[in-house]
Amino acid sequence: MDGDSIANLAYLGLLGAAVVAWFISQNRQSLNKTLQQALAWVFIFIGIIAAYGLWGDIRSTVGPAPQMTVTGESIEVPRAYDGHYYLPVLVNGEPITFLVDTGASQIVLNEADARRIGVDPDQLNYFGRALTANGEVRTAPIRLDSLELGPITDRNVSAWVNEGALDQSLLGMDYLHRFSNIQFADGRLILSR
Repeated sequence: MDGDSIANLAYLGLLGAAVVAWFISQNRQSLNKTLQQALAWVFIFIGIIAAYGLWGDIRSTVGPAPQMTVTGESIEVPRAYDGHYYLPVLVNGEPITFLVDTGASQIVLNEADARRIGVDPDQLNYFGRALTANGEVRTAPIRLDSLELGPITDRNVSAWVNEGALDQSLLGMDYLHRFSNIQFADGRLILSR
């Protein structure tokens, strides 16, 4: 801080102290009630700021999850509040929600989802490499007995387990190429075979 900044800060501090002193002297009789009201407003403003800062988390937990619609061999899913598409898939009989990632080549499971389907990530051979937005990570190949998306079931599907920090498992182009038609229209992802 330079000299001018220190002088401005000292001036504002002195001015604030004078305002607080005037406020206390004017409200000596009802100071307790005034202090309670001031604290109530402080907590209201803190609550508004916290709700605004946490709105994304609140919305994802309280709001309804996008619902998948199945019509024959066609599957539609609406775009989520964050702009992405998520598909609920049964992997080896276990429900896993995948992020549809057209920038990913393969199906990639995070370690938590791998454990859910019965794969022990600590026993895998991480010899693969993947370049991600967070840098290079090691990956291990696995085989999925079954992958069920609505009425569509694929068997003996190759996938990879990501050793790095991955919040959401990814459904990449390797799986999407199994569909004859992929459309993004009116905020919906439409997959059909």
